[in-house]
Amino acid sequence: MANDTINLANYKQLQERFQYLFDDELIRKICEVSTIRKFPAESVIMEIGQTITHMPIIVNGSIKIMTEDDNGEELLLYYLELGDTCAMTLNCCSRETKSAITAITEEDSELLMIPVEKMDQWMVEFKSWRTFVLESYNTRLNEMLSAIDNLAFNDMEHRLTKYLRDRAMVMHDGRLKITHYQIANDLHSSRVVISRLMKKLEKNNIIRQHRNQVEVIEFQEK
Repeated sequence: MANDTINLANYKQLQERFQYLFDDELIRKICEVSTIRKFPAESVIMEIGQTITHMPIIVNGSIKIMTEDDNGEELLLYYLELGDTCAMTLNCCSRETKSAITAITEEDSELLMIPVEKMDQWMVEFKSWRTFVLESYNTRLNEMLSAIDNLAFNDMEHRLTKYLRDRAMVMHDGRLKITHYQIANDLHSSRVVISRLMKKLEKNNIIRQHRNQVEVIEFQEK
């Protein structure tokens, strides 16, 4: 792993990569105070409980951000690519707390490491920095919600598919007169969750939906 101090000689390189994110003055400030660190693939660059001294921005490569559940099982939250930073790290930087995530490079990567003490200062001084931080929060939040959706719904999707197929077999009819509310009660779930999953099954051509009726396609086509 190499650690190279960035100075104004590297200005053109950073401008090429980040001019779509930051104004010229901010890029020069970044050159003055930051470092670039290179990591090979599968390097752990941050661990849960680690004290955060720098905020990383991806220059090259990609990183996966993981967290742990109460049983210590790792859960994937999202991936970071060129120009991305980690919202969890931003949050820890602003609150002076320890890392709540593990960050691992997916491939050989270069990270722009910005000292955490610049976070608040640049939020006041540079609109482009403020916009970057707020948009990063929003993007990563949406990705985390998507990850939570996957964890919450995948198993239920399997149960729902099996439920519909079993019911069609029992009824000897692929046309089921049933509402989302009834399905939710049978599966001890919520109507909102079932409605969302039913739309997904319909998109995947497993079912067709009508008012108070569901067609299980594989049984209709036999």
